Amino acid sequence: MKIICQVCMHHCALEPGQTGLCRARKNEGGEIICENYGWITALALDPIEKKPLYDFHPGSRVLSVGSFGCNLRCPFCQNHEISMTGRSVSGAEYVSPEELARMALTWKEEKKAGNIGVAYTYNEPLVGWEFVRDTARLVRKYGMRNILVTNGTASLAVLEELLPWIDAMNIDLKGFREAYYRKLGGDLETVRAFIARAVESCHVELTTLIVPGENDAPEDMEAQAKWIAGLRPSIPLHITRFFPRYQMLDKEATDVDQLYRLAGIAGKYLEKVYVGNVKLF
Repeated sequence: MKIICQVCMHHCALEPGQTGLCRARKNEGGEIICENYGWITALALDPIEKKPLYDFHPGSRVLSVGSFGCNLRCPFCQNHEISMTGRSVSGAEYVSPEELARMALTWKEEKKAGNIGVAYTYNEPLVGWEFVRDTARLVRKYGMRNILVTNGTASLAVLEELLPWIDAMNIDLKGFREAYYRKLGGDLETVRAFIARAVESCHVELTTLIVPGENDAPEDMEAQAKWIAGLRPSIPLHITRFFPRYQMLDKEATDVDQLYRLAGIAGKYLEKVYVGNVKLF
């Protein structure tokens, strides 16, 4: 019997044994399970600014963890080796929520590394939201922080499950046209609703990667900044530079002057606009 996955807007109807578009959720025995639960493909102690979070515990570090799978198909994905694959991904190791939470505490207390908690990142963490929830509860018990780095294309029901345990998020707002989101396999309204709810309950920063010829129109940035300001003008927006990646190796990197022009437009409405991925020599 087919079962419909309710995690995101795709609503994949899965036959027994079938895995969804995200490659992380599966119909097993008539129940949708999280197939990537605990399977870790990436683990690193990162500066918090790398998430990027500039206005949440600046100068600290956070234990960053990723699994496999994603519910978008961005042709510029920099982590496509893990986000665009499934259970067969090489190098994955099982780590339980208890083990990960204790690891985070060790990096805080024993190794004195400045760790403040766990960041769920690298792939799309919400396709395996149950592992995020179970780990985040334990991390919070240890008095540490939980950070979610997400594309925001999940249902509000999933978001509500996580909000009690999440302290901060960086959410990708990939553009401000529905047609652009459709090209990426997503849905703008789903992301807007996700952001609007998240800002009510935790610290939120947004990131827009500017891809030349795709989402770099000044009028789009103006509409986007106005909408964000309508939620809260103090929400930080990171406008970042595209570099050729994955299926977009033939596209030029974003013009730096264009980045700053777009930042200037956003800055008319928002209090904090940061330009990222720009190397200064």
